[in-house]
Amino acid sequence: MISSIAGIVKSSTSNAVVVDVGGIGVLIQVPNRIAAGIQIGSNASFHTYLVVREDALTLFGFVDQTDRDFFELLLSVTGIGPKVAQSILSGSDSASIASAISTGNLKVLESFPGLGKKGAQRLVLELKDKASQFANAGASSNFSTRNQVENALQGLGYSAKDAASMVSQVASSTKVENLTSAEILKLALKVSGKN
Repeated sequence: MISSIAGIVKSSTSNAVVVDVGGIGVLIQVPNRIAAGIQIGSNASFHTYLVVREDALTLFGFVDQTDRDFFELLLSVTGIGPKVAQSILSGSDSASIASAISTGNLKVLESFPGLGKKGAQRLVLELKDKASQFANAGASSNFSTRNQVENALQGLGYSAKDAASMVSQVASSTKVENLTSAEILKLALKVSGKN
């Protein structure tokens, strides 16, 4: 099985990219949210999952290992194929979807194309217990980033209390889930009046 691909992006569409790996162009199916952020000519690395069919070999790629693992978990559900699993991950990251599954939020799940009411119910029924570890992984990832920023602020001379307060102010006014620790640090320094 091909578990990862790294190379230069040669072309992209709304749900696929071609990555040049040693002179060979490899077509990788990716969720829409990932394809939208990829620039042609940039270096890219994907965690991949190879689907073998009688008439095709299809490679699905994800930027995060967690998303790839969650894709595999979605494939274990009766009636969920790779296209539907990819469609689900196009709407959001694995932690958010896992949270919706573990809390039984059918309204969110039904909003994903190709899933529908019965598919959403099946996801909750078959994955409720397994999905919680992915939901918790997203929460711990956000917690870890927050700790990194607080430690960096303390390294710059702020007290632990001030650092926690600055990060909390940033978190209350901005969606920090999609930001890197460096971006959060920059915003926290702006909150304090320093650049």
